[in-house]
Amino acid sequence: MYQRGRRYQRVGRSRLPLRLRADKRLRRGSDPPEPITSRRELAAVVADAAAADAYALDTEFHRERTYYPMVALVQIAWHDHLAIIDPLEVPIEPLADLLEGDGLAVLHAAEQDLELLQHECGTQPRRIFDTQIGAGFIGYRTPSLAALHEHLLGVDLPKEARMSDWFQRPLPEPMLAYAAADVERLLEISEILHSELRARGRLEWAEEECAFLLERANTGRTSGNAWRRVKEVRRMTGRPQALAKAVAKWREEYAALVNRPVRHILSDLGVAAVAQRLPRTLSQLRDIRGVEPRNLRKGADRELLDFLDQIRGEDLEIEPRKQTPKLDQSLKPAVNLITSWAAQHAAEAELDPALVATRSDIEALLEGDPDCRALRGWRADIVAGPVQQLLDGTAAVAFDRLGKLVLEERSGRPI
Repeated sequence: MYQRGRRYQRVGRSRLPLRLRADKRLRRGSDPPEPITSRRELAAVVADAAAADAYALDTEFHRERTYYPMVALVQIAWHDHLAIIDPLEVPIEPLADLLEGDGLAVLHAAEQDLELLQHECGTQPRRIFDTQIGAGFIGYRTPSLAALHEHLLGVDLPKEARMSDWFQRPLPEPMLAYAAADVERLLEISEILHSELRARGRLEWAEEECAFLLERANTGRTSGNAWRRVKEVRRMTGRPQALAKAVAKWREEYAALVNRPVRHILSDLGVAAVAQRLPRTLSQLRDIRGVEPRNLRKGADRELLDFLDQIRGEDLEIEPRKQTPKLDQSLKPAVNLITSWAAQHAAEAELDPALVATRSDIEALLEGDPDCRALRGWRADIVAGPVQQLLDGTAAVAFDRLGKLVLEERSGRPI
């Protein structure tokens, strides 16, 4: 058991890990807090952090060889306290009380952290602010946490431990310092971003996008929608697609059962090919392109064949072919131009172009897709409105004297 000497300070009746320096900077040579390794210590951290208006949270994990992210550390900062929790020593389910509280959870690039928390704690934060998303609304392009520290605080984050093995014990002090630095000033960064977003009238936009991220995370990754992540299956129709959906569902459930990445079970190409050929024997299965025999080991190959026998004669639900709108051939040349204008328009407005509209968003908008992301919320004014003017013929995209693309009122005069 990893056990090192601990230092505490008393706050009210709770015993909390000794905070870092009063100026909240983790300086070279200063000691990071010792990891929390007992239920009593974790309960004290949860109780105190849950009383804060906001708390910063980060995790260290590996998932290269597993289906679920394997958590190695959880870091939390609130007020002037910071705690590092060692999940190898103490279960982190009690964090659910913090996550479901009223405090705002501040994370950076939160998507995988949210998945991890859902798996380990059975819940996710009720409210989040993702600093990567927030920074995108003041002009940063998918910034790293290190970039925000450098640009907003003028400090460099430790980098030595970035590619380290987080499951080694005991963790050397440089790795603990690296982990602590990820959350130590995250609330300060959040405050700067909130202030800047308010000044620009974009705080609601950022909050809307963070809520959308949380909504997607709450929907979760289910076996029933696994086929949507397989391009080869999305392109299929009729019974072949119904079979491929079933195989994708089997792959997802089996990968979760044995806790291995889905592509270590069967490749995406293998999912489609197996559904099309429906092999009956091991030799037939192993001859299929996209099937790696070394992945289908320890009985997985037999289980897959049994599953194929089960669905071979089943009356599977076949979705009718959707009459999705197609892009008018006359508009295809405009896609590149409008996408370039949207990116430039976003950059000039100090918005991350990836947040505003991707090429797929522009195509969906031109196709008239009612579910297009560009039609929702704040994007409607930034993108959908101007593009509609183009479609109506009341505006045109042109180059100005500096060679920049601009949207201007159309004169209607032919050249």
